Amino acid sequence: MLSVAEIARGLQGALAFLRRDPLAPAFFDNTLEACLRSFRVMALSAPFYAAYVAINYAGLEVEAELGEVLLIEVLRYCVEWLLFPVIFFEIARRRGWTDRYPRYIGALNWINLPATVIALAAVAVEVVAPPAMSAVLDIAMRALFFYWFLVTTRLTLGASWGLSVALLAVNWVPSFLLSFLVARYVGIIGLAGA
Repeated sequence: MLSVAEIARGLQGALAFLRRDPLAPAFFDNTLEACLRSFRVMALSAPFYAAYVAINYAGLEVEAELGEVLLIEVLRYCVEWLLFPVIFFEIARRRGWTDRYPRYIGALNWINLPATVIALAAVAVEVVAPPAMSAVLDIAMRALFFYWFLVTTRLTLGASWGLSVALLAVNWVPSFLLSFLVARYVGIIGLAGA
């Protein structure tokens, strides 16, 4: 498992990207071992993600049984964590960024921990907030995550804003499609007839 020192360093680095600290990438070792270890953050984020999903489903009606919902959400969680690193490896290979791949993926993995906690807090507030405030909070949360990704991409890869936006699309579009497929599979009422 990850040590307390590793967790503190990873969180410190993840939050340094929000401040656009040019030293933020240095918090993450640029080794394959460090990159692979960063996938252990998946286990740290899982309880927060489970609470996030539980709150999201609390106000919904679904056609699928509880076991199916649990299985599909576990699969979605795993795919969400692994899809971009796999896609980006091919991009890195073609762009000559394989030397930066471990640090970049490690940084993105570590960002997932505080991002999941923030998403959990936001969805908890959205449940009790008026609909207009919930919509604004949802947009603000997405803007924060997009900004986080863009700054991390620029600082770690040295990519331009345009290329960073393109990589954001490569990350976000499959995630959006996956969310749509999950909603269709579990039969969230309102989407099932669409």
